[in-house]
Amino acid sequence: MTSEAAAVDRVFRSEFGRAVALLARVLGDIGLAEDAVQDAYLAALRRWPADGIPDNPRAWIVAVARNRAIDRLRRDRVLERHTEELTRRAEDEMNRYDESADDDTVPDERLRLIFTCCHPALATEAQVALTLRLVAGLTVPEIARALLAAEPTIAQRLVRAKHKVRAAGIPVRVPPDDQLTDRLASTLAVVYLIFNEGYVATSGPQLRRDDLAGEAIRLGRVISTLMPDEPEAAGLLALMLLQHSRRDARTDAAGEVVLIGRQDRSQWHRDEIAEGVALTERALRMTRTPGRYALEAAIAAVHAQAATAEDTDWWQIAALYEMLLRVSPSPMAALSRSVAVSLAQGPAAGLALADSIAAEGSLAHSHLLHATRADMLGRLGRSQEAAAAYRTAIEQAGNEAERRLLQRKLADLPEPSQPRTTR
Repeated sequence: MTSEAAAVDRVFRSEFGRAVALLARVLGDIGLAEDAVQDAYLAALRRWPADGIPDNPRAWIVAVARNRAIDRLRRDRVLERHTEELTRRAEDEMNRYDESADDDTVPDERLRLIFTCCHPALATEAQVALTLRLVAGLTVPEIARALLAAEPTIAQRLVRAKHKVRAAGIPVRVPPDDQLTDRLASTLAVVYLIFNEGYVATSGPQLRRDDLAGEAIRLGRVISTLMPDEPEAAGLLALMLLQHSRRDARTDAAGEVVLIGRQDRSQWHRDEIAEGVALTERALRMTRTPGRYALEAAIAAVHAQAATAEDTDWWQIAALYEMLLRVSPSPMAALSRSVAVSLAQGPAAGLALADSIAAEGSLAHSHLLHATRADMLGRLGRSQEAAAAYRTAIEQAGNEAERRLLQRKLADLPEPSQPRTTR
């Protein structure tokens, strides 16, 4: 990839949701907004290699997207009467955006789009896919991997969802206070999925996308401010802060993955850990029955407060995962519990749990399941089985940094002992 193409990719990924959110609010049509930003991306791919990268790539992308949307409106005779007013509004809004020296209003713009995507008129699976596409800028293959679904299924889901938004006239805005609670669960879910894509990118050479994780945290802050009495809003913000606090230690200077047990904990961001722990405690105090995010934040807090890897209280983490599975059962939570059990009670106990998850089949195409089993098999000295599991995990991993880690772990397995022969 050329430097210009790489620059286009970076700007597109960081600015996609921002530009779509602003244009969608002004134009009232998320499909038109998405198409305009896509056109700007294609224009950048054509022009930047010849003209060079603009001094302000972000402003260039946003301005071209605005102009493409306006051109589209001018060509549409159905909207001819409204074109002049919409054009003026688009130009005014985008000019204010271009002139802004900071991003203080950006989370609110994206939050409007998230609440639009999470409208109750849409099915839950459509809400998630639409938000990941329009707000996070993920491609159809990336969304399919994130949701463990087939690409054609996701593509059809997106088409139907955008049509439903247009047909139902769903406004691009934050709903009234009396409707916020009804949309909270789906909104928190998609914000966390955006964060997860930043925490571990589903594809590409880099392990993480800090811009996306940071944007999810900003959105989490806005939601927590809007709904200060909601423990799960506080829990999600705590969880993201605690996970994000380790970002600088998660890769080495060469960009290779460093697992938590070997991370340099002096690189962890202690201010974010302190805020995350305080939010976790607040979320747990606000309810007698902690929710999913509060419990996951509590698990992250145990990791964050351990001075060394050896000090990690795996028994407590395993117990918290058991509570999480009662509140919010999922195959990934069960897999994480198997890891905690393997480190608290030994690899055989953890492998028994991981094998039961494998037999159930829901994570058959997740590299994490096979990598987890491979690690436990290796610790039990079952090198041949571990090697087979690592090879499957490598085939299924979409992120190149994760794939390289798995390849190193495969190479580090001891050779299986050869049976002795008698003469």
